[in-house]
Amino acid sequence: MKRFFLFAAAAVCMVLAGCNGQQGHTPSSVAQVSEPVDTVVPVVEVPFREKLLMAADVTLTKDLLYDTYTLEDTYPYKDTVRSFKWDVIRNCLAYIENMQRDSVKWVVLQNYKNLNREAPLVRKFVRNAYRRVADTLGVERYQSVPLYLPGDTLVPERYGRDGTLAYLLGEEGGFSRILPITLEDEWLVPRRYLKLLADSTVFNHVIFVDRLDQNIATLERMDKGEWKIRSMNPATTGRHAPPYAQETPLGMYLLQQKKSRMVFLKDGSAATGGYAPYASRFTNGAYIHGVPVNVPRTAMIEYSWSLGTTPRSHMCVRNATSHAKFVFDWAPTERSLVVVIE
Repeated sequence: MKRFFLFAAAAVCMVLAGCNGQQGHTPSSVAQVSEPVDTVVPVVEVPFREKLLMAADVTLTKDLLYDTYTLEDTYPYKDTVRSFKWDVIRNCLAYIENMQRDSVKWVVLQNYKNLNREAPLVRKFVRNAYRRVADTLGVERYQSVPLYLPGDTLVPERYGRDGTLAYLLGEEGGFSRILPITLEDEWLVPRRYLKLLADSTVFNHVIFVDRLDQNIATLERMDKGEWKIRSMNPATTGRHAPPYAQETPLGMYLLQQKKSRMVFLKDGSAATGGYAPYASRFTNGAYIHGVPVNVPRTAMIEYSWSLGTTPRSHMCVRNATSHAKFVFDWAPTERSLVVVIE
């Protein structure tokens, strides 16, 4: 079955938001019956299907749990105006609710630091700006998961990003059949690259990162269509600076791992460069974290003038350290989503 995902349009820009007008279609089959003329068709009782939630059905209420460095809905930046794209956020939240309305088995694609084995070469690949192998859609081989077309398990067709959430549809030999929530079509994936989430998994915590306006918002579901805004803050995302720094990738990801101190290396060296406090990983080596602490300093730094300005990180989303701690404590691992928009 094919799933359609959106590239939602904000007022002046295109935004990858992982959801669209055809929202929340969980894997199912639909039988179509043609009726011969002059025949009596028996009445069939159709199971009740709850109406899909639309963006207009989503209510956002400001009820901040973290209220330091809080930004307004719209705010000036140099000679422009930046904002929180609430229309895009409502659209995504409706999609997130709809995708959970049926009972499904969730899996997450995982291959952090190639721990589950380097993915095989895809059928068509390129060398990107970082001189690394990537598929023709720009997803790198490193830390990614091979996606095979049904009926062809010899050579993968493309790569799926670490942290991508998917429906588990079934098993075929040594492969699992999945439907990723941010990709069209069904794919086969070797089981070693998938982690099955608990049956009780519900996604009521969502973190939105805006690459264009360099801000971050956290939202929590209270009831159907009712979400509370828990924080609205400046952030700094990844910059394009080969061969070390990469953009924070657009899309929807599962918050997978937390480290109170994420140690990083100096660019081009095996030497420790410092640490990032209260780090929450969502895809590849991308973390939401506090202000980096460079060696030889050891004490944490609360705030940086660069937050909310322009992309400066290696792929991560940099925050005020106290806000990173709030996210670290508030968002449950493997039950929270990170949505990167633009």
